[in-house]
Amino acid sequence: MIGQEPLNPPAMILAGGLSRRMGTDKATVMLGGRSLLDHVIERLRPQVSALALNAPAAFAAPDGLPVIADVVPGHRGPLAGILTAMRHVADHHPHASHVLTVPIDSPFLPRDLMEQLSNDAHANDAIAIAASAQAMHPVCGLWPVSLADALQVFLDSPEEPRVKTFLEGHHTTLVDFALIETSKGPLDPFLNVNTPDDLATAETFLSEVR
Repeated sequence: MIGQEPLNPPAMILAGGLSRRMGTDKATVMLGGRSLLDHVIERLRPQVSALALNAPAAFAAPDGLPVIADVVPGHRGPLAGILTAMRHVADHHPHASHVLTVPIDSPFLPRDLMEQLSNDAHANDAIAIAASAQAMHPVCGLWPVSLADALQVFLDSPEEPRVKTFLEGHHTTLVDFALIETSKGPLDPFLNVNTPDDLATAETFLSEVR
C-alpha cells in the first residue's frame, strides 16, 4: 500500500529505441532550436526528485544527467527501459516505491504529469498510466518498483514483450489528460515525434505551448 502522502519519485526518460521511423537518434532531433531531450528535461525536472536517461552507455547527456543502459540485452523494447528504471531506482533511491517513465519523443508533456499520476496511483494502489483523446500512452506511467521481478520474468519469456500485455496482468489505472487548446487547434500533450512529419506538426504548435 502506498503511503499517505502524494508521491514524488524519481523519473527516467526512455531513449533506448532504434528510431527507425525518424532515421536518426530522436534524443538529438532539434525542435525549435532545442533537442527533444532538452524539451522533455525542461518539463519533467521540476516535477521529480531525481532524473536519469535510459540510453546506450556512450550517449553524452546534458547537464550531467545519468545515462543508464538497458539491463537486458537485445533491444527488447520500452519494457526493457521500464525494467531498467525500476532496477536503477531500487539501487540508487532505495526509499522510493515508484518510478516515473516517459518517452524521449513527447516534447509537450503536461507540467502536472507527476501530480496527476501520483494522485491516482495513491488512490488506487496501481500502476498509473497517462491517457488522452481516448488513447492510453503505456510508456508514460508511474510504476511500482516492486514489480521489477515480475517484469523481468515477462521479458525473459519468448513472446513479444508488449507493454499493454504486461499491464493487463497487473492492476492499472488510466489517468486522463485534456487536450491543449491552441489557435491552431487542439494539441495532444502526449504527441509523439516519431517521424519528420510529426516533427513538422510539433513545430507548428511550439510557439503556443508553455
